[in-house]
Amino acid sequence: MSRILLLRLAVVGTVSAAVPLAQAQLLTHRDLSYAMAKTIAETAIDSCGAKGYAVSAVVVDRDGEVIVALRADNAGPHTMENARRKAYTARSFRTSTADYAKRYAEGNPVVHQQVTLPNVIAIPGGLPVKLGDDVIAGVGASGSPGVDEPCVQAGLDKVADQLK
Repeated sequence: MSRILLLRLAVVGTVSAAVPLAQAQLLTHRDLSYAMAKTIAETAIDSCGAKGYAVSAVVVDRDGEVIVALRADNAGPHTMENARRKAYTARSFRTSTADYAKRYAEGNPVVHQQVTLPNVIAIPGGLPVKLGDDVIAGVGASGSPGVDEPCVQAGLDKVADQLK
C-alpha cells in the first residue's frame, strides 16, 4: 500500500472513532429547589411539634449535600447530625431508613459494611425524595422516638403535587 492510502485510512479511522464522542449528550435532570426543601423541612418540624416533639430536619440534594438544615426550639443537640445522616442514607440507598435499619437488624452483611461509611446511619426517620423513579434528594428528621418518619412524610406530602 502506498503511504498516501495508509495516511487516508489512519485519518478515516481517527475520525470514525471521534464521531461517537461528538454525539454524546449531557445528562439532564431535575433537582429539588431550596424553596421546596425548606417547605419539606418546616412541615416535618411542625408535624412533629404538633405531636409534642422538638426535632431537627435536614434535606440533602442528589449528591448528598445539605440544602436545608433546621432545628426546632429545644431540639437536642444530637438531632441535627442524626437528621443529616438519615437524609444522606435515604438518598444514597434509595430507600427509607426504616427499611435500611430493618435490613441491618436482620444481619444483612452488605448493610453491615455500608454503615461503616461516613454519613451512613441505620436509624428510622429518613426518606428518599422521588421524582418518578429518580431519587433526587433525601430528607431526615430526628428527635421524636418512632415519629420521625411520619413527620418527614408529612413534609413530602406537602410538596407531592410538585414532584410529578
